[in-house]
Amino acid sequence: MNNKLIKFLNITGLTWFIPMVKIASGENPAQQLRQLWLMMGVPFIAFLLFLGLWSFSAARVNTSLGAIPGPVAVWQEAGGLMDEHHAQRQKERQYYERQEARIKQAQAEHPDQPPPKARPYNGKGTYLDQIGTSLATVFTGFFLATLVAVPVGLLCGMSPTINTAINPLIQIFKPVSPLAWLPIVTLVVSAVYVTTDDSWFEKSFLTSAITVTLCSLWPTLINTAVGVSSIDKDLVNVGKVLRLNWSTQIKKIILPSAVPYIFTGMRLSLGVGWMVLIAAEMLAQNPGLGKFVWDEFQNGSSNSLGRIMVAVFTIGIIGFILDRIMQSLQKVFSFGR
Repeated sequence: MNNKLIKFLNITGLTWFIPMVKIASGENPAQQLRQLWLMMGVPFIAFLLFLGLWSFSAARVNTSLGAIPGPVAVWQEAGGLMDEHHAQRQKERQYYERQEARIKQAQAEHPDQPPPKARPYNGKGTYLDQIGTSLATVFTGFFLATLVAVPVGLLCGMSPTINTAINPLIQIFKPVSPLAWLPIVTLVVSAVYVTTDDSWFEKSFLTSAITVTLCSLWPTLINTAVGVSSIDKDLVNVGKVLRLNWSTQIKKIILPSAVPYIFTGMRLSLGVGWMVLIAAEMLAQNPGLGKFVWDEFQNGSSNSLGRIMVAVFTIGIIGFILDRIMQSLQKVFSFGR
């Protein structure tokens, strides 16, 4: 049971708790406590030192918006953003309650007429709403990038000719900044995609998602190609001896062998996509975290710096969680490597 729990903690990245499990199972307590100190105590002390240095130096740096906020001020701003979220949700509930009451009253007064049309709440999006928008945008871009990168990477890895043909394009477009892609994507989306009241996506959402796709597909493509080209030649020869068709070779030999490389590329792609997203949302005005940072910078109020710092920590924490999720998936699909 303990071995299964330790394996689960290793896969999920929750290795901090492994010493506790080993202590509970009766292993050397002194050694496990030392491991626990190294894994949890040392980082905790380092984080406290970081907070102390931040608090000491923040008040000594003055900007046009005032002094740099310290940890306490940033925490208060985070609480203020949560209070705004709850207040906005309360307004939304009251709006729908009033609308439902009006519809019932209209039906009671004029039963022979169709009921009034229900209208969605169009209040201001909260900070949590903006986090949700950013996550939806980055996963859309990441999904599109994976759909393109994995098949092209398989072709590049299986065919040296195709790899030679595509490699120059990869080397040219891989280092291109999202700030260079964004104007092109904006013009193309504006020309091709016409929005109506029933449209599923806003132009700003598509612009940001496609920009993420163009910047994040390269790690998955390159790692997939490397994984396929690194497959043991004996496995490929076995497939030829058994006269397996092309699709069977991909499903039974190539993909299972290349999956660890593919997930490594996907992990890198998701990290790149999350970094690219913030700049894309700033310029495309997609209502996510990037737009939140830009709006607070333009606002220039006394609490803008604190709110921007909240967004910085939010971006970092979410990026860390996304990387942990992809790392766990990578371990699951690495077949014990």
